[in-house]
Amino acid sequence: MGVEWKARGTGNRSMGTPLEESLDELAELAQTAGAVALERLSQTRAAPEAATLVGQGKVEELAALVQSAGADVAIFDRDLTPTQQRNLEKALGVKVIDRTQLILDIFASRAHTREGRLQIELAQLNYLLPRLAGHGVEMSRLGGGIGTRGPGETKLETDRRRIARRIRKIEDDLEGVRAGRALHRRRRSAVPLATLALAGYTNAGKSTLFNRLTEAGVLVDARMFATLDPTVRPLVLPSRRRVLLSDTVGFIRNLPTTLVKAFRATLEEVTEAAMVLHVVDVSSPSAADFAVHVAHVLAEIGAAEIPQILVMNKLDRLPAGEADPRALERRLLGAGQRPARAVAISALTGEGLPDLLDAIDQALPLDPVVRTTLRVPAGDGATLALLHEFGKVLAKRYSGDRCEIEVEIPESLKRRLDRPSEDPQ
Repeated sequence: MGVEWKARGTGNRSMGTPLEESLDELAELAQTAGAVALERLSQTRAAPEAATLVGQGKVEELAALVQSAGADVAIFDRDLTPTQQRNLEKALGVKVIDRTQLILDIFASRAHTREGRLQIELAQLNYLLPRLAGHGVEMSRLGGGIGTRGPGETKLETDRRRIARRIRKIEDDLEGVRAGRALHRRRRSAVPLATLALAGYTNAGKSTLFNRLTEAGVLVDARMFATLDPTVRPLVLPSRRRVLLSDTVGFIRNLPTTLVKAFRATLEEVTEAAMVLHVVDVSSPSAADFAVHVAHVLAEIGAAEIPQILVMNKLDRLPAGEADPRALERRLLGAGQRPARAVAISALTGEGLPDLLDAIDQALPLDPVVRTTLRVPAGDGATLALLHEFGKVLAKRYSGDRCEIEVEIPESLKRRLDRPSEDPQ
């Protein structure tokens, strides 16, 4: 069930998303979740109906359609309030879910790591908390005793308290995950390896490209949100520089706010990257809209200023006359994109990948070698080994318990060693 508002500045029209296209995406989401879309309805209204979102006549029409089609669930392409959801379930006689709940269901089925499961559970609990409903018992905090007699604490209150405790526990656990990721990033930054993050609309071909470049064997699936848990693999550029490539979760229109907050630890892989490879499915009629939406999400998470390369993927799906890279670039650049460079490729066939690697090599900030003198503890074998492995030791002098080393090392490694240690002494 799709709804479009007549009022300017609200609803799908303000997002530049035609209603039918939004419903097509909802049907694809439903298929990814394991459902079969039987019928669809839509309505254009001046404003939402407080009780049921859509008008009473449309509710009756939908109820008749549900009964005739034998449907088990009605999915709304809008977020429903708890009251609207309950009223619609009473009127339709079937389970009613909204777009957010559908996306959360898909994510729950795709999360495999502990971090992913924690993030999904947090988003689901935040979604569930305001939707808890009583069962006819008057809510009261009164217990037994003089002047405090009453029904006692209801199951609803108990559930809310238990969910709130669980949310706090998950948030604490995710803070530990963030701290762990930050530690891994600091360790990676000790070695002059830049991180490139793949970002893009869901099903744009990021995982196929990731596998093609790194031979990682990450799951590739035509369904939406095939990749949830970020994967990092090394990649060797034509200049022989080594970088790290990170595959991240795909974006989508109206991505639930609770989900964005829950996946903060994962999205930090994008914000900490030296460059973003923005992958776009150019075979999609909505490629320009998808590119704009991803750019908007990148800005929301603080990654708008990171250098970008626009990767125009799925050339193999375009007719020969429409696969002109310059024309594709104009089509997407006209949507407001300003990447460092745009490259047309096919991750499936490998077409254009050498051009992409060359573009990364040219656009990625160089890591110049600098000459410096460092004083490190004589017993700090880890730092000494790091200097020998990634630099050229020119001279070494010992003075007491310190070692003075004259070296030529990458500038990134010098910055890392110049920073005071964050580890407790």
